[in-house]
Amino acid sequence: MAEFVIKLADERGRVSEQVQTAASAEELRQRFSHAGYHVFSVKSRGGRGLLSRRKVKLEPFLIFNQQFLTLIRAGLPILGSLQMLGKIQKNAHFSGQLEDVSQRVKTGESLSGAFEAQSGFPVMYTTTLLAGERSGNLQEVLDRYVNFQRVTLTFRKKLISSLIYPVVLLTLVTGLMTFMFTVVIPQFATLYDQMGSKLPAITTDLLAFGKWMQHSIVYIIVVVIALAIGAWRFALTERGHDVVDVIRIKTPVLGKIWLKYQVALFARTLSTLLTGGLPLVPSLETAAKSISSRRVSKAVMNSITTVREGKSLAESLQRTAVFPGLATEMIQVGEQTGALPQMLNSVAEFFEEDVATALTAALALIEPAILILMGIIVVFILISLYLPIFSMGQAPQGGGA
Repeated sequence: MAEFVIKLADERGRVSEQVQTAASAEELRQRFSHAGYHVFSVKSRGGRGLLSRRKVKLEPFLIFNQQFLTLIRAGLPILGSLQMLGKIQKNAHFSGQLEDVSQRVKTGESLSGAFEAQSGFPVMYTTTLLAGERSGNLQEVLDRYVNFQRVTLTFRKKLISSLIYPVVLLTLVTGLMTFMFTVVIPQFATLYDQMGSKLPAITTDLLAFGKWMQHSIVYIIVVVIALAIGAWRFALTERGHDVVDVIRIKTPVLGKIWLKYQVALFARTLSTLLTGGLPLVPSLETAAKSISSRRVSKAVMNSITTVREGKSLAESLQRTAVFPGLATEMIQVGEQTGALPQMLNSVAEFFEEDVATALTAALALIEPAILILMGIIVVFILISLYLPIFSMGQAPQGGGA
C-alpha cells in the first residue's frame, strides 16, 4: 500500500485535497469516482524527483499526439500504440516516460492516470484524457486536443518569429557600442595623450569613460551574468513568478499585449475542455492552471467561487476586473445562446489576431527607435572624438612678415 494525494470535488463543486492509502493511483481514483466525487488528480505522496517534473517540450509532444491519434484511428490498441511510439522517441527522458505509461496501462491503470503519474505533462492533457475515458469517446477528445495544440504552437511560433529581428538588432547594437567604448575610444585616448593638447570637457569625459570600460569590461560581464542568473533563479520562485508577472502586465504597450495573449489562451483552453464534456467548474480550474500569468490565473480561480454561487461565468469574470470588457460581453452572449464553447473559440481567435496586430505595430515602432538611439550615440561619440581635431584645424596659424 502507498500514500497518494488526491484532489477532488464533491457534488456541490467544493474542491479539496486529501491524503489516502491505496494499492495504486487508479484504484484510489475509482474508489472516489464510484462514491460520486469528481477526481482531478491522484499523485504519489513525496513526488518523483526533479527529473520527472521536467516538462515535455511542446513540439515533440504535438508530434507524439498526432501519431498516437493516427494509430488509434487505424484500430491499434492503446497499449501497443504507446509501446511503438515510445521506442521511436529521440528524447531519452520522453521515451522513458512513455515506457512508464505503457507499464502502468499494462497493469490496468487508466491512460489519464498513467500520464498524470509522470508529473511532466500539462494538466489540461491529463484532464482531457480523463474526460474522453469517462465519455467513451477518447478518439474525438484527443483529436480536439491535438487541434488545440497545433493552433497554440502555431501562434507561439508567430510571436517568437516576430521578436527575432528586434532581439538580433539589439544584440548587434550592444556589441557595436561595447566595441566603440572598449577599443575605438581608448585608441583615441592614446593618440591625444601623445599629442599633449588641451581637450574639451566633453572629450575628456568620454575618453575617461572609455578607459574605465576597457579595464572593467570583464568585471561588467561577470556582474551582468551573475545578475541574470540571480534574476532567473528568483523568477523560478513563487514570489519571483508574481513579480515577473506584475512587470509583464504593467510594461507600457507590451503589458496589454501579454494580458490579451493570456485571455486568448484561457478562452481556447476552456473551450476545448467544455467541448470534451467536462463540467464548467473543473474546466475553469484546469484552465487556470494552464495560464502563465498569475494575475489572470488567480482571477479565474476567484471567479470559480462566484460561479458556484449561481452567477454566470461572464459576470464572475467581470467582477475580477482583469478580463477585458469585450471578452466578458462575448462570453455572456455565448451563455445566453447556449453556445459557450463556440463563443470562447471566437474570443480566442479575436484576441489572438489582436495580439498579432498589436505586436507587429509595437515592433514597427521599436525597431526604428533602436536605430535612432544608436545613431544619436554614434554621432555623439564621433563629435566628442573629432572635436579636438576640428579645433586644432581652425586654430590661427603663427608667423609674421
